[in-house]
Amino acid sequence: MSMRDLIPWRRQENPAPALFRDEERSPYVQLRREMDRLFEDFFRAPLVGGIGLSSNVQSWPYLEVKETDDQVIVTAELPGLTEKDVDVTVDDGVLTLRGKKKSEHQDKDRGWSERYYGRFERSIVLPDGADEENCQGVLRDGVLTVRMPKSQRTTRGRRIPLGDGATQH
Repeated sequence: MSMRDLIPWRRQENPAPALFRDEERSPYVQLRREMDRLFEDFFRAPLVGGIGLSSNVQSWPYLEVKETDDQVIVTAELPGLTEKDVDVTVDDGVLTLRGKKKSEHQDKDRGWSERYYGRFERSIVLPDGADEENCQGVLRDGVLTVRMPKSQRTTRGRRIPLGDGATQH
């Protein structure tokens, strides 16, 4: 008795009926499976900004927001980008980073060319008290750093005394 006799299936045989085997090759079935996978990935991902995004979509450029007692610091990793490739705006408590990069290479001697195009846009809501008028940004060595001082006029929460409702103004 050989080891092959102990295996309950044979390599040449396909246990699925012919109807299902042919269906597997259908482009419609493959499209449906791919759409199902995309929806599952979309809704399985953590919620970011109110919508679900898979981790490979939501995370570029990588951002870090740090809040101290006197300022808000936003850093973004933007390797290979220069100041002319990046646009940073702040409006109504929202910091928006936009950028695009074009790269073209051509070697006529070897008969090939490459083109890379990419763009991004990330918006983040700033914490209360961030002074939008006095922001400063620096892009150095592929890292963008935006610093915003906190305004001094922010008020802290306070307790509101409650009356018994007998006197009304």
